[in-house]
Amino acid sequence: MNIETWSLFFVAYLLITLAPGPSVLFVVKNALQYGYREALLSIFGNLTSQLIIVLLVAGGAGILLAQSPAVFFGLKVIGGIYLIYLGVSGLLSKKNPAESQVTRTVVTKANGFSIYKKGFLVSASNPKTVIFLSAFLPQFIVADQPVALQFMVMFISICFSVISIHLMYSYLSKNIKSRLGNSPLKEHFSKLYNSIFIAFGGALLFNNSST
Repeated sequence: MNIETWSLFFVAYLLITLAPGPSVLFVVKNALQYGYREALLSIFGNLTSQLIIVLLVAGGAGILLAQSPAVFFGLKVIGGIYLIYLGVSGLLSKKNPAESQVTRTVVTKANGFSIYKKGFLVSASNPKTVIFLSAFLPQFIVADQPVALQFMVMFISICFSVISIHLMYSYLSKNIKSRLGNSPLKEHFSKLYNSIFIAFGGALLFNNSST
């Protein structure tokens, strides 16, 4: 992969990553509720899923998924239900300030793997990601160069884009939250991103397209 091809891929994927999706929302949610450590754990879970997807795309699994409507529909239902579950559980979790502080300390110390796992599941919950990448990544493969090395370079570029953009969103959101202080808008801000999870899940469930 020459520098021109890589630059085109990097800019294209960076622009795609700028569009907020469930993974961005999950990272921001953890940054606001716990801190940057949990945001990073969410990102690493997301990138683990992305690595598996890149390997699947390299092996041609994206094409097989696109040609298997029943499998695609099943994965779409599972993913949609999971996103709705995250949103509903977030909306229903109401704690007093003292309890919230205790819970925050416990989760920060004890549930790092749980946050990482959820970050992985949120990223993996949309089978369209596999199909999208199976169409997107091969466009930048140079036939007369080692394919495995090119996929590795693209994944490293994906990691840089995801970490940079997700942390940027987290930083901006934390600034907004700090400016809100104890304003009632702070609670509405929390309800907003949980509601968006439900909207993403519903869109995944009720989207009739097979790809």
